[in-house]
Amino acid sequence: MKKTLLTLCATVFAGMAFAQNDSDEAILRRVADNILKQPVTQFVGVKDGKTYNSTAEIPEGTVVGFATPLSEWHYSNGVINMAMVELGELLKEPKYIDYAKNHIAFGFANYEYFKKRIPEDLKEKHWRWPFGQLWHFKELDDCGSMGASVIDVYKYAPKPEYKTYIETAANHITKGQERLPDGTLCRKTPRKMTVWADDVYMSVSFLSRMGKFTGDVKYFDDAAKQILQISDLLWDPTKQIYYHCYYTDLKRNGVAYWGRANGWIAVSTAQLLDLMPANHPKRAQLIKYLERQIVGFSRYQDANGMWHQLLDKPDSYAESSATAMFVYTIAKALNNNWIDPTYKSIAIAGWNALKKNQITADGKFSNVCVGTGISDDQVFYYTRPVGDNEKHGLGLVLHTGVEMMKLSKKTKK
Repeated sequence: MKKTLLTLCATVFAGMAFAQNDSDEAILRRVADNILKQPVTQFVGVKDGKTYNSTAEIPEGTVVGFATPLSEWHYSNGVINMAMVELGELLKEPKYIDYAKNHIAFGFANYEYFKKRIPEDLKEKHWRWPFGQLWHFKELDDCGSMGASVIDVYKYAPKPEYKTYIETAANHITKGQERLPDGTLCRKTPRKMTVWADDVYMSVSFLSRMGKFTGDVKYFDDAAKQILQISDLLWDPTKQIYYHCYYTDLKRNGVAYWGRANGWIAVSTAQLLDLMPANHPKRAQLIKYLERQIVGFSRYQDANGMWHQLLDKPDSYAESSATAMFVYTIAKALNNNWIDPTYKSIAIAGWNALKKNQITADGKFSNVCVGTGISDDQVFYYTRPVGDNEKHGLGLVLHTGVEMMKLSKKTKK
């Protein structure tokens, strides 16, 4: 019995070591293939558990939900779609691109069914209803990231309904969304006219792609404006990191330096610089802001290579999505020669920490904070749970791995 147990333990540990020592490509494939295992185009009956492949199969009166959170029309699903397209392009693997294509097609094929049946009491909370965010644009969460992913899919599936959706999203972000008098995007709820760090990504992910998609520089101009003006509102010059939010009515920041909020600004700046014209007048200033942020958040990297849920609170838990975002930003900046090569060691330490402890042998990504709003107390952030293979981190770790693969190839040249 003892020998059998020892043999089993040795096998398990050997498997863990194999996973840790795999190539970056193998690790990324493991994460992406685990995503593919989940039924992204299915509904499940709430009471009977029966599976339905389309709304046409659902008996009238039957209440259904998504078979997996990966089927939802949520900003985190947009991040996953864009990352899967990027990975598919890098590896020349159509199955990853097809994942995003299938997810988008599933939404457009089925949302009308739910639009006709949304309960009256959920019309103001449309995000709680299947595909509610596909047709009801209220905040940037509804259409920014998902709209960006539709742009990415459109080049592979140029359907007219996709183009109409893209144009509708552009209209909401540029004309419909609440803004401060100087044009800074803000939220109507839960506290009116509040500026969130998250909304840099919710807007810029779309605006930067829309600029590339249309060739119209106004989208790049607006994206640059959001990064620079929101940065000026949220930047703490003493701690050299960003607050999560700014309350315009109180004329003060919130209390927390939330890791993922800082990550959204970093990722957005890197993606905008990657897509905007080389001669854009705001380019040099954006690079300056990006390097300032990289220096700032790098001061809070832990000895194990990770960053924390609250960047300035080492007693808060090590959080994987923020770590991935910071590694991604540095790697992308290095790959594009925006910053000095000496920053490379910071990215490598962070990526090694994720590979060693946060990506499991079966492709799950661990210790990712669940969706998080703003709060006036630190305890709220300290106690946010982490999900099992939480969807808020899946796209981010794929994006990160892609940039680290590119960085590795660049270094070997």
